[in-house]
Amino acid sequence: MILIPFPEMKLLTETLALAMGAELRTLDWHHFPDGESLMTLPGDLDGADVALLATLRNPDHHALPLRFAAATAREMGARRVGLIAPYLGYMRQDSRFEAGQAVSARLFAHFLGESFDWLVTVDPHLHRIARLEEVFPIPAVRAVSAPLLANWIKTNLPDAVLLGPDSESQQWVAEVARLAGRPYEVLRKVRTGDRQVEVSVPESAVLRDGTPVILDDIASSGRTLVRTIERLVAAGSRAPVCLVIHAVFAGSAHDDILAAGAARIITTDTIPHPSNAIGIADVLAEAFGSLGVRAGTSID
Repeated sequence: MILIPFPEMKLLTETLALAMGAELRTLDWHHFPDGESLMTLPGDLDGADVALLATLRNPDHHALPLRFAAATAREMGARRVGLIAPYLGYMRQDSRFEAGQAVSARLFAHFLGESFDWLVTVDPHLHRIARLEEVFPIPAVRAVSAPLLANWIKTNLPDAVLLGPDSESQQWVAEVARLAGRPYEVLRKVRTGDRQVEVSVPESAVLRDGTPVILDDIASSGRTLVRTIERLVAAGSRAPVCLVIHAVFAGSAHDDILAAGAARIITTDTIPHPSNAIGIADVLAEAFGSLGVRAGTSID
């Protein structure tokens, strides 16, 4: 197995290569003045299993370079080419909510499926799609971060009270709370626009006796976390800790969350960011191992 990371993934790469037992190679991504990309892969890929490592925080920026890199690896003799995308974009638009809208989740899944033989990602943002296999035409495995989040809570915040900011967070919050042995509550959210969000007032009395930990899978605009923090402060709770799986943080989102009153923000390293404090290399390697992508084996 040869692991080829995109440039922004350098901090995760060495740990992941070691956990996978993979040989590490370098990819060169050259940007021409007009915005076009030139992808240059390392030599000697004949007969190799290749894994490209790229987080898809900005999927439009990565889409064509990923396709070019995968196709070039095959032209250079790679036997199979897979994608490890710690954060997988384009999963939120899983239905046609208004006439004429593209169902981006299915389209992007098929786009990737045309280039890769398999996919590994961490806790994708799924709503009406129960499993990745429903939209991907290739083997696609979800690595689960809940045990890592629970261990961080048990080690650092033994008095934590977990909060999910909306019903979509129920699946993560309930499992992390169970593994950490801590109480939790899920709030109600109403979104009226990309940056307009209202969140219900928390009802749990135990919030006043413990450290509130707001758990969310993605912090993008940050408005959900900001409104949740404001509700907690108004209810008289302690300054909450925000525990986020995917640190998208569009624009000033990170600063806005801290300004709203968060004690700190902790994220996994699915997307490189200064707030990263929980490494996901081991769970990625475990998910990869479940595919059976080894010399002489099949993923079928």
